[in-house]
Amino acid sequence: QVQLVGSGGGLVQAGGSMRLSCAASGSIFSIDHWGWYRQAPGKQRELVASITRSGSTNYADSVKGRFTISRDNAKNTVVLQMNSLKPEDTAVYYCNAQLRSRWYDAGNTDYWGQGTQVTVSS
Repeated sequence: QVQLVGSGGGLVQAGGSMRLSCAASGSIFSIDHWGWYRQAPGKQRELVASITRSGSTNYADSVKGRFTISRDNAKNTVVLQMNSLKPEDTAVYYCNAQLRSRWYDAGNTDYWGQGTQVTVSS
């Protein structure tokens, strides 16, 4: 079994910064892909940023230049550094990991964190 635990959410003023972290534990051979998603009330869940095990990154246009995703393969953790925050960034943020528990697993399995609330005030 695998568990993802996210942390770091809270209330911040517009223009400020916040750092979200997520740690995976349990039976893990390799985390091949990390993603941070967010969902605002009444809106679809959207992919904010992603990073592969090798370090290739992708960002949503709305956060490009403001957010940075990074990972530590040895610690099975991922971080989302959020700068120049805007009220429209307010949402519940979820981390996602695509991983193999064993070396002989044929493909990846998806796991999700519990979600953490980020509120940006104007």
